[in-house]
Amino acid sequence: MTPTTPQPNSPTIRTEFPFGTVREDIRVPLSDGTTLFARVWRPVTDDPVPVLLEYLPYRASDWTAPRDWQRHPWYAGHGYASVRVDVRGHGNSEGMPTDEYSETELADGVEVVNWLAAQPWSSGKVGMFGISWGGFNSLQIAALAPEPLKAIVTVCSADDRYDNDVHYMGGSVLAVDMHAWAATMLAFVSRPPDPQYVGDAWKDMWTKRLDTVDPFIHTWLDHQTRDDYWRHGSVCEDYSAIKAGVLAVGGWHDPYRDTVLRLAEHLPDEQMRGIIGPWSHQYPDRGLPPGPAIGFLQETLRWWDHWLKGDENGVMQEPKLRSYISDSHPPATVYEQLPGRWVGEPSWPSPNVSPVRYALQGPAQIVRSPQHTGLDAGRFFPFGNDADLPPDQREEDAKSACFEFEVPQDVQVLGRPRVTLRLTCPVERGQVVARVCDVAPDGSSTLVTRGVLNLSSRHGRDQNVPWEPGATEDVTFDLNGIGHAFPAGHRIRLAVSSAYWPWIWPQAGSEAGFTLDPVGSALELPVRGAEPGGDIAFAGPEQSEPLGVVYPETLEGPRPERLVVRDVAAGEWRMEVDPRYGGTRLYPDGLEFTEDALETYVINESDPLSARTRSDWTIRLHRPDQGWDAHVETHSEITCTESEFVTSSEVICRDGDEVVFHRTWERRIPRTAG
Repeated sequence: MTPTTPQPNSPTIRTEFPFGTVREDIRVPLSDGTTLFARVWRPVTDDPVPVLLEYLPYRASDWTAPRDWQRHPWYAGHGYASVRVDVRGHGNSEGMPTDEYSETELADGVEVVNWLAAQPWSSGKVGMFGISWGGFNSLQIAALAPEPLKAIVTVCSADDRYDNDVHYMGGSVLAVDMHAWAATMLAFVSRPPDPQYVGDAWKDMWTKRLDTVDPFIHTWLDHQTRDDYWRHGSVCEDYSAIKAGVLAVGGWHDPYRDTVLRLAEHLPDEQMRGIIGPWSHQYPDRGLPPGPAIGFLQETLRWWDHWLKGDENGVMQEPKLRSYISDSHPPATVYEQLPGRWVGEPSWPSPNVSPVRYALQGPAQIVRSPQHTGLDAGRFFPFGNDADLPPDQREEDAKSACFEFEVPQDVQVLGRPRVTLRLTCPVERGQVVARVCDVAPDGSSTLVTRGVLNLSSRHGRDQNVPWEPGATEDVTFDLNGIGHAFPAGHRIRLAVSSAYWPWIWPQAGSEAGFTLDPVGSALELPVRGAEPGGDIAFAGPEQSEPLGVVYPETLEGPRPERLVVRDVAAGEWRMEVDPRYGGTRLYPDGLEFTEDALETYVINESDPLSARTRSDWTIRLHRPDQGWDAHVETHSEITCTESEFVTSSEVICRDGDEVVFHRTWERRIPRTAG
């Protein structure tokens, strides 16, 4: 261990391991002649060892390299070959890029698993792990069940590509990330291979890739209900197809955490374990807010040792679900540490958790929220930045119909709340948003969880059933899962709104709102009893030595992460978001990597058809010693009419001053369910 003492939420850097390690960059051959770029860390030993695979499109030689260095050498030092592979058409891999989680991507992944198992340094047993995209395809490849794949660790991933990803929420179009992530991937897929790894072929590879690029947003908006496009890759279609051991990990501040609960419910006890902490969309050992961080690598090592080496180390005697229940905390956009405690459940649904119904009281209310309701929603994908989490919700609550419940004694909530609302809607289309807040005696309102329902999908996400204007119906939908303790003396607030921008793209006519009748309406909370569920503890976080990337400060200084501008006379609200994925980075091998992104969301407070999103990206990859200077610039925008989404996209790529690619796309996509 290094002699330095880590800060409370930061990892200890480990420098000594049971095995020495070596690293090499190799090519994995596929059956069609394509080769994929792979970076391999192996323990120094003559014995074959199990192999761990992380497989994603985010460029092993630069974009994820700092993160990769934190974990792959650590696994190698503990006796595993740890392999990081770029997906076809990305980074330094050959081939053309495809849609996310395409059949080609998954078939390639199966080939990679089988190839790794057959190497002379491999024991023939393979595990897969990853966060987000890498967690998704770990689940999806596990559902294809290649024989060598014995276990996976899937972090911040989804079992349902339609209703638990960046595209739709409750059947509604996710304005905040449907577009932002499509625009991000347009910029990412337009980056060139690195000549340091592919040689002089880099430019030819780049231009051939660019000729195949088509913005993801076209495909995603073409499928506005849960059809066969979304069923592909959604392992919830058949959980039994997964044969490998599954350790599913999520964070209460990550939008994918409900997948952990569903996997715990549907996979057998002898196959699955789940962990949900207080974290954002990050590996739990990185020490990024909110903490506390845990010894995630040590915990996964126990998993690998059991499933890939046959060690009976007690990992399968852990509770099926280990969850962090946060204590009540004042609203803030960032928390270094959240107070709370770990609890364990023997199964899910848990015998320790029971539904408690809170009936809504009072007269019927007209809910006609201003279109800018939702500006204090926080980031859909919190990454641990200073402005990620929702601030005080009092302004949002004032734009909503609110119902409150006293808390005479402590109430612990664990799981997915549910609401039933009796609505009368004057128009065919709209959406309803429900938020649960923890209201302190001083009136401050902390967002606990929320949920959304597109009214046209109330009979199922695969259906598009317009509301009969003037009709009254009861609608029921789940909110996102949470672990939270409401203390005695606080109030539980249910806030219901008809708008939630920029998370939810507003429906045409939704400014009419709806009438909410408390009679027959209720909030149902999953309340955890007093059973302790066992003592849960994790080791402190540790990692291998960092890569040594330098992040220089810019002369102009950082711009605000989230800036809201109001034009009072026009009634227009504009939010500018800097996603802060990495900025400028200087790598030890001489690469200068610069990226800048700005997302803009605009709406008029009284007009849902004024909604507009825009994303602008610039990326530069520069090797001064080789004279390599590649630039990528992208612009993307979505507006709408009553009947169409209108998308425009532009990509400009340069080799030095030479424009090697310039293309624009314009699409008008019918608004069906969206």
